[in-house]
Amino acid sequence: MKTAITELLGIQHPIIQGGMHYVGFAELAAAVSNAGGLGIITGLTQKTPELLAKEIARCRDMTDKPFGVNLTFLPSFTAPPYPEYIAAIREGGVKIVETAGRSPEQYMPALKAAGIKVIHKCTSVRHSLKAEKIGCDAVSVDGFECGGHPGEDDIPNMILLPRAADELKIPFVASGGMADGRSLAASLAMGADGINMGTRFVATKEAPVHDNVKRALVEATELDTRLVMRALRNTERVLKNKGVDQLLEIEREKGASIKIQDIHEQVAGVYPKVMVDGEMDAGAWSCGMVVGLIHDIPTVQELIDRVMTEAEQIIRQRLTGFLDGVVAEAPARAVA
Repeated sequence: MKTAITELLGIQHPIIQGGMHYVGFAELAAAVSNAGGLGIITGLTQKTPELLAKEIARCRDMTDKPFGVNLTFLPSFTAPPYPEYIAAIREGGVKIVETAGRSPEQYMPALKAAGIKVIHKCTSVRHSLKAEKIGCDAVSVDGFECGGHPGEDDIPNMILLPRAADELKIPFVASGGMADGRSLAASLAMGADGINMGTRFVATKEAPVHDNVKRALVEATELDTRLVMRALRNTERVLKNKGVDQLLEIEREKGASIKIQDIHEQVAGVYPKVMVDGEMDAGAWSCGMVVGLIHDIPTVQELIDRVMTEAEQIIRQRLTGFLDGVVAEAPARAVA
């Protein structure tokens, strides 16, 4: 399948593995790239630029296919040494960066000077247009269904993706709620050039996270995520657990007067406890509503092959069948 995204990034399939804290290590990124998608190393999971350089080299040993690095831009008072991280990316020969969080505008000259293609993750059309204006090569349009930070507009992808298609001139991928061939076919139909999968890739054999995490994703349903930190305008979609229940109770008690310090225990340092140690009730960790579509733990290759096969069947058989006047049945589905 060829789209503007496969051509831009030099990949076989229009599937990107989004950057995820304490998940986007070399093992997963290389597996996704080897399977024909675009794997992403999560830059800030590596605590120093030197460690990121080592992780890039490790990934390079595992794949000769394109892969990228995620850089999430945090508020200035907690800003990591971004120029040094960008230098590690440049020196490692990485040519694709997924940016998230605050605008990457300040760092665009350095990224473009290194010949790096930039995909910025946006939760609104207005932010997508700004990303286009500052020179981003593509955007990842992130709907309200997504795990992590969905923004504050609460627009689901059935509306957000066609709106983005109406406005954008650069390619974009659909992010949030993406799990299978149906996701890909629907996203292409609404104007996207591919999909970005996060939570779905956590439940794969190569994802370097504790087995408790993978089991939790398989057992959860679409009703098991919660939105936290809304009053702080830092909304995050997370998987429900005891730590999240405590956080929500504190939010109810504090109301509009809540400060980040009030929930420090439930949000700080949670990812190593969950992803490495398997402490599933440690606190808030990102998870999308797409968890309701996750029912198994395949290899990355099996997952990507399944997505592409199913999408092709939907497009060639079910959809064209309607045009040909045939009562088209949905194609048989493997477990997702």
